[in-house]
Amino acid sequence: MTLLYTFRPMTTADLPLIRRWLGEAEVREWWGDPDEQYSLVSGDLDEPAMDQFIVLAGNRPFGYLQCYQLTAWNTGFGPQPEGTRGIDQFIGEGDMIGRGHGSAFIRQFVDEQLQNGLPRIVTDPDPNNLRAVRAYERAGFVRDRMVETPDGPALLMVREP
Repeated sequence: MTLLYTFRPMTTADLPLIRRWLGEAEVREWWGDPDEQYSLVSGDLDEPAMDQFIVLAGNRPFGYLQCYQLTAWNTGFGPQPEGTRGIDQFIGEGDMIGRGHGSAFIRQFVDEQLQNGLPRIVTDPDPNNLRAVRAYERAGFVRDRMVETPDGPALLMVREP
């Protein structure tokens, strides 16, 4: 997929869109309770260790991506190189799911971060979320190991330059 994506910093103006997306069945399945997640996502707008983006294809917003400093949260990921960041995201528009956009925008975002000097990017999908695991693998991530997170077991996946 050769489409270039834009990662626009999220603002309070995006919160109604985020609230709607968190209520979508495909997002709710893996992100959990929409009200709880909305509280967390909106609360992170002022968190210096968290960068939040609205993902656009052309002029159309269709997804959310967060990129965070691992040291800011007790992740249980074990020792990581200084400067390692974690990512999480979802596609909020149902007609954009299952079309290769996930792996493509993840690869574009992560490639840019690694080219700008980050030593490693990690993510921790639910091991039962096979669509997400495949998307991360297509974006260049490799399976590392199972880890325990506050949300339960997760598959730690790693991408390096």
